[in-house]
Amino acid sequence: MTHTSPFPGAGKVESYRLRSDARLTQEPGGSLVLEQSRYRLRLADPEAGRRALLLRMAEGWLSDLQMARLVAGPEGDSQLLPAHVLVRRLLSHCWLERRVSAGARALLDVVPRGIGARSSPVRRPHGDGVVHRLSRFAVLRTDRGRMLAHSPLSTVAIGCTHPQLGAVLVAAAADGVGRLDVAKALEVDESIAGYVLDELLSARVLVTSEEAEAEVGTAPMGLWSPEELWLHDRTRPQHHAAPIGATHRFRGVLEPEPEPGPGPEEESGPAWPGGRRTVALPRPAPQPAGVAPASLAGVMARRRSIRRHDDERPITAAGLAEFLYRVQRLGPAADGGAAGPEGGRRPYPGAGGLGELEIYPLVSRCAGLESGLYHYDSARHRLAAVAATGPETAKMLSFARATAAMPAPPQVLFVITARIGRLMWRYEGIPYALALKDAGILTAWMYLVATDMGLAPCALGAGDVASFAALSGLDTLVEPAIAEFTLGSCPPDCEEQP
Repeated sequence: MTHTSPFPGAGKVESYRLRSDARLTQEPGGSLVLEQSRYRLRLADPEAGRRALLLRMAEGWLSDLQMARLVAGPEGDSQLLPAHVLVRRLLSHCWLERRVSAGARALLDVVPRGIGARSSPVRRPHGDGVVHRLSRFAVLRTDRGRMLAHSPLSTVAIGCTHPQLGAVLVAAAADGVGRLDVAKALEVDESIAGYVLDELLSARVLVTSEEAEAEVGTAPMGLWSPEELWLHDRTRPQHHAAPIGATHRFRGVLEPEPEPGPGPEEESGPAWPGGRRTVALPRPAPQPAGVAPASLAGVMARRRSIRRHDDERPITAAGLAEFLYRVQRLGPAADGGAAGPEGGRRPYPGAGGLGELEIYPLVSRCAGLESGLYHYDSARHRLAAVAATGPETAKMLSFARATAAMPAPPQVLFVITARIGRLMWRYEGIPYALALKDAGILTAWMYLVATDMGLAPCALGAGDVASFAALSGLDTLVEPAIAEFTLGSCPPDCEEQP
């Protein structure tokens, strides 16, 4: 059975335009320059027809017929082939978007994510009688007034310019689709429907039924969650050419979030749900003269995850104060200036020296310190009360106990947050990944300091983020909790696993 389009004569038409994230500029000498993020292509003084062609594609869509007329006018028919070669070269290097239409009806856009000679996707033709399904890794989002579908495994995305293309994807997610299903949904003949299927398959938005099963049950695909693969794709520019790194894209648009400095004592800091009550912490005493500090190699060799605390002799307020001072205190910036919008200096290295990480100790048992949730004010070396003990703190401690398989709740649970806006103001594509890396550095540093102090440390893989958000009142889009760490006094027989 075949399907014919209700629009007679509506054959396949392809149009092209400069990719929407690139720009075209003219140099004084006549050359044209294409720029996209960190990529640049210079076209030395092109002929009049090809110059007009490029300038028009920078403004909007241009079909093959329109291109032929644009080039043949000033250059003659003999220059159509060189112009065609130029367009194919730009397409193969992903400088152009490509639109597929049935007559005057736009069906889909092929939108490049990557750029360069190796960025064209491998052509994946559909098979007759084959059922094609939506990949479980496919992402659907809005993009400049159209729905964009893409896979983190492909260098191109699909712009769904025809409303019914979304219905095709819905059907592919449910029961799968074939060429006839696409033809009926888009009201095109089967030859055009097959071409649409090929584009969706080449972009890896659709996969075969066998591939869909492999995405779930076969290594390595089956081991990845979609969220982890999306994060990996965005932060590692393998399949895309999106801006990445210290682009400062908000400079002149938004003010950077400042690092909390000493400031006026009486009005500084946020008003936590627990009020403005603060607890001054003693600074650790300097190393006694003539006493050699422990070697780094020795501390690293003794480092262990210790999941039992000595509740008969819990950690002291002085011990907690020394630990916090050694792992998180904020000092002057590396250049000797005061801590400012671009950062102070932490004891550990971090992305751009921005010091975006914050520590919230949830104290369960600590000699000399009232139980409750606190924020460590690293500029003033003091604790600010956030919330008193209650059902939510009990849930947080219970979650930590279960996560670490501890016999009792931890004496102190640290929640590590990231004031992510500080990273987002400077960096693009990688801020969240940088925060996670910084949290890994901080927790490793916490292990070493705890070991040197004879305390019991253990990093956790997850935490009760919902209870923490309820207690702190923090907006999780402004300051998300990204890591947890437990600390307590070390029992006499505390030799546990590395």
